[in-house]
Amino acid sequence: MERLLGQATEKHIFVVSAPAGTGKTTLVNQLVQEFPDIIASVSYTTRSPRPNEIEGVHYNFISEVAFRAKIEAADFLEYVELYGTYYGTSRQWIADQQRQGKHIVLVIDTQGALKLKGQLPATFIFICPPSLEVLRTRLINRQTESPEMVEKRLAWALTELEVAQQYDYEIINDDLAIAYQILRSIVIAECHRIKG
Repeated sequence: MERLLGQATEKHIFVVSAPAGTGKTTLVNQLVQEFPDIIASVSYTTRSPRPNEIEGVHYNFISEVAFRAKIEAADFLEYVELYGTYYGTSRQWIADQQRQGKHIVLVIDTQGALKLKGQLPATFIFICPPSLEVLRTRLINRQTESPEMVEKRLAWALTELEVAQQYDYEIINDDLAIAYQILRSIVIAECHRIKG
């Protein structure tokens, strides 16, 4: 599998964003499972864990006080506030993974991604739902949020879809297997790109 990603000593960073419920986490997990040289970022957040979420696997759960201290210490590569909750990517974690020879996938919100655009050499990939109605159904079916939060997420999805054109690639996830093959192909191709 390592040969599919090329022999370059320079490891790549991929930024993946999508509206909640689009399937970005599932797609990135498939990528990580197939390719041992790829690792997904684990963001810090001030929100409470959902059922079945594991500390250090899904998120690093910390208090708002601890999060603000990390902001003051410039520990975050990027951070955002969404629905009154903070999310951030550890600068040190990225550096550590790069030293270990890993390609990194940052699974982050569009706000954070746009902060990094032009600041970080990365490939930006946006995952789209087939439609807002399909997205609404997915959000309701996963039963992790109240109806009010589902509506908030759908409203925010409209804003996110507007900035999709600022990404390098767009994948419509109307079929998970096909969407994964497209994502996989993008990652393989980018690892073989001759940088200009």
